[in-house]
Amino acid sequence: MATTIHPQQGKANGQLSTEPTAQPLQESTVIIQVIERAALNPEVDIDKMERLLQMQERVLDRQALMAYSAAMAAMQTELPSIAERGRTNNGCYATLEDIVDTVRPIMKKHGFAVSFRIHTQERGIQVTGVLMHKDGHREETSMLLPADTSGSKNAVQAFGSSTSYGKRYVLCALLNITTRGQDDDGHAAAPVKLVTPFQAGQLKQLIAACPSATQEWFVGKYGEAEQVPRSDFDKLRASLQKRALTNRQHH
Repeated sequence: MATTIHPQQGKANGQLSTEPTAQPLQESTVIIQVIERAALNPEVDIDKMERLLQMQERVLDRQALMAYSAAMAAMQTELPSIAERGRTNNGCYATLEDIVDTVRPIMKKHGFAVSFRIHTQERGIQVTGVLMHKDGHREETSMLLPADTSGSKNAVQAFGSSTSYGKRYVLCALLNITTRGQDDDGHAAAPVKLVTPFQAGQLKQLIAACPSATQEWFVGKYGEAEQVPRSDFDKLRASLQKRALTNRQHH
């Protein structure tokens, strides 16, 4: 992973440190100069030109990844915990509108944008979120979920509800967003106690035995086993055990 420059590092010896980005910039400049000279040389064959262009592309990709990583690290320090103002029979949640309104100006400041792709499949609706950085690198994650038919929704309402649900969880996974209840008067809630390493190991084993749809749902909701709240562990483990057992029986 690329080295990140943090604001507190400041200047060293009166000069701003640019070591993490200087090398790929120099490499890119050198390769461009080589390509320019090669293009003027009639004796250079097409295969050599293609290899030079591929080398330049790899350097530019690495440069874009380093810029993405540095911008993401800086943005993470500014993303707040978002209030859960939406309500269902199962509890509260942060609405897509609140999430987008909160993160959009922060993303713009650091050169990020997000888009979504929606695909209808036999098993349900797949929502894919794509997080793009201005320098060209992008990351994406997907979530597959069934149509939400709760509350006597018609087909169109079920599609819209599932799509909104998927966008919320995919966006939160891409940006590592946390949400909080409204009973703290606008202050961040106390840190949530996470599962122990042993409990996380149990969940990983169960997830590996579950169908792909369950695995994608888990990633969309929690990201990774170590991020599961301890209060969710018992119920989640029981649910995963049932899904893993059903998956084994089908195979």
